[in-house]
Amino acid sequence: MTAQKKQPGFDQTNDVFQLDPSNLKLRFVDTLAQVKALDWDQCLGQQGSPFLRHSFLHGLELSACVGGQTGWYPQYVLIESHGQLLGACPAYIKTHSQGEFIFDWSWADAAHQMGHSYYPKLVVTSPFSPVGSQKLLCHPQLSVSDQKLIQQLLLNGLKHLCKQEHLSGLHILFVSEAELEFLGEEKLLKRHTLQFQWENDGYQNFDDFLSRFRSKRRNQIKRERRRVKEAGIEVKVLQGSEIKPEHIPLMYRFYKSTVEKYYFGNLYLNQAFFEHLYEHQKEDLCLLLAEQGQNIIGGSFNLASNGVLYGRYWGLEPNIEVDYLHFEVCSYRGIEACIEKGWQRFEAGAGGGSHKYGRGFLPKIIYSAHEVYLPGFNYALSELLTHERQALANNLLEIQGEVLKIKKLKES
Repeated sequence: MTAQKKQPGFDQTNDVFQLDPSNLKLRFVDTLAQVKALDWDQCLGQQGSPFLRHSFLHGLELSACVGGQTGWYPQYVLIESHGQLLGACPAYIKTHSQGEFIFDWSWADAAHQMGHSYYPKLVVTSPFSPVGSQKLLCHPQLSVSDQKLIQQLLLNGLKHLCKQEHLSGLHILFVSEAELEFLGEEKLLKRHTLQFQWENDGYQNFDDFLSRFRSKRRNQIKRERRRVKEAGIEVKVLQGSEIKPEHIPLMYRFYKSTVEKYYFGNLYLNQAFFEHLYEHQKEDLCLLLAEQGQNIIGGSFNLASNGVLYGRYWGLEPNIEVDYLHFEVCSYRGIEACIEKGWQRFEAGAGGGSHKYGRGFLPKIIYSAHEVYLPGFNYALSELLTHERQALANNLLEIQGEVLKIKKLKES
């Protein structure tokens, strides 16, 4: 008797998706309105980044934070078979380098000096979100070998798009370590950068966390927190359903006030996007609100998912200044909330290395991969990135040595 041929689709007996390689189709769409949220999020997986969820990315489109005249033009890459979405990738044609947090302005200047146009280019990322995660998304019920095939097809699609649209290069930002290995095998150039993150080392409470510091730094942190308390300020943590509709315009106002305060700030987001997240992704929202009496005078707008707190935007009411409130809202109270809730990591965003390190955030290598198609550019870039990685490794060794000294002092 001839064995019955397995049909493509989900096989519940083996808990895998039976791939039909002859029916794989590559498709590009310029809006996630053409992709079902359930299908996209299934490829993302339950442990995927909240900044890559359909609701987040589509919200950026609906609120006009991308598209239009923003310089971010969506080109999502899809791999489908028999009507099933098996792979997806958030890609954007860019006409500038703002809002990416993997800085390449010097590359653009070098290209200009060589007589080449650096823009437009293709960027794979979640806009305005310096968060490391898998970017070449695959259906989780594919076998490991089939997932690698889908990743290869997604990468081929990205390269095809670059060629078709005459883009200067491909830049896949904040990728996972496993993806970096795959992209390196595909001859993309690896770039390492540093980000400072807090890790929960099984702390019982905030004082337990403080015990890791030398006495001078420990006393300084206690003094800074005390000054905020003496100003009559309490920082409350609200999550999910605890957040009320009236908090959203307030948080947007705080975010806007910070952007307008600093000359280098850019108002990438608008209130419509904040409201969209509240309506469609409320379970991921986490607000830290600074209350003085009956008034909320400042706070931070964050996301929390899968045991990770992602610090995003912070601000105060205009003309209000409180010593050390920034550190309380953006560092100490967030760390304390992680300890209370058992969250394992606090990613406070890009920048601020020195002040984050002094408050318990340790350096972590962040990965990206690049391929530039301008004549003679990729070789020079390869040399540059090799030196850059070595300098970063030396810097990391110095910091790790300092951490080890403190740990030995604590144990002695």
